[in-house]
Amino acid sequence: MLDFKIISTDHNARLGQITTPRGIINTPAFMPVGTNGSVKAMSPHEMKDLGAEVLLSNTYHLYLRPGHDIIRDVGGLHSFMQWSGPILTDSGGFQVFSLSPLRKIKDDGVEFRSHIDGSLHFLTPELVMEIQGALGSDIAMVFDECTPYPADREYALQSLQLTTRWAKRCLEAKNEGQALFGIVQGGMYADLRKQSADELIGLDFDGYALGGLSVGEPKELMYEMVNYSSSLLPPDKPHYLMGIGDLFDVLESVGAGIDMFDCVMPTRNARNGTLFTSLGRISIKREEFKNDAGPLDPNCSCYTCQNYSKAFLRHMYMSREILSMRLNSLHNLHFYLEFFRRMREAVSKGTFMQFRKEMTPILQNNFHEG
Repeated sequence: MLDFKIISTDHNARLGQITTPRGIINTPAFMPVGTNGSVKAMSPHEMKDLGAEVLLSNTYHLYLRPGHDIIRDVGGLHSFMQWSGPILTDSGGFQVFSLSPLRKIKDDGVEFRSHIDGSLHFLTPELVMEIQGALGSDIAMVFDECTPYPADREYALQSLQLTTRWAKRCLEAKNEGQALFGIVQGGMYADLRKQSADELIGLDFDGYALGGLSVGEPKELMYEMVNYSSSLLPPDKPHYLMGIGDLFDVLESVGAGIDMFDCVMPTRNARNGTLFTSLGRISIKREEFKNDAGPLDPNCSCYTCQNYSKAFLRHMYMSREILSMRLNSLHNLHFYLEFFRRMREAVSKGTFMQFRKEMTPILQNNFHEG
């Protein structure tokens, strides 16, 4: 079902492999986000050509549209979206938190209104596992409450206790052949993070995620929680930091022992005309690129940089051509996946700390959002 092994380490950074029935995931790994069953503007074969080994889809969104029963009846999510590699499905806890302000959290589940049509729904841990079973993902996530920031200690404690109770129910409803990860909560309280981790470790999940981070807290506080929480997790299980994609944050978190990441940053920025290059962040809509015949990034081997000028990419963006979204997304995803490849290479060579030292000022000055 899922096997994880550490190949080498460099301080706390880990080079590993997650083996699933549908393929190997080399870690540290970036999981491009295919919320609705596709990575926006990209086809599955393009994702494979870029080197993506695992994609992330979302339980909340696919439950609302088109419905998990429809996906089940056509053979599951892999068949539905024509992706043969591993898929991880988020449980929808964060989406209920972020997209449904009228939600009502109860002990047995969450009542909420759809952000699409306002219809009323009730998600329970059992239903979340049923949905993920119908989707047929390789890795499922437990249903959790994403603790907001700021939250007082009493709320954070109640939230983590609810998450633990729901995690037990998810485990009892676990689908055969599907790995299941627990999600550590506890807000910004170190002792509550430890309590949450201890309770989940006692349930023996296939992997462990850190949730409730990057929800508005200061960056330094987030790093403190990531470093501390990661140290609590079993070293022989994958460690997943949910929803973090700022590359400086990624670099810090790999140094703390995190193995898996997901974020919409590369594709969302691409659609908005913001591109990541070895020379820094570029807004392709700027006037200065109108007559620029040079490539977007002279140091990049992606299809976009090898074939198109900045002038063309600007023209596509300003003309609102669909090709703009595709070429920009392809480049940004290539940039992210190549960055992760370079991190893995550095860990394998024992040079991660040097790589981190060299990349820190570059990322802070050109890419950091915080």
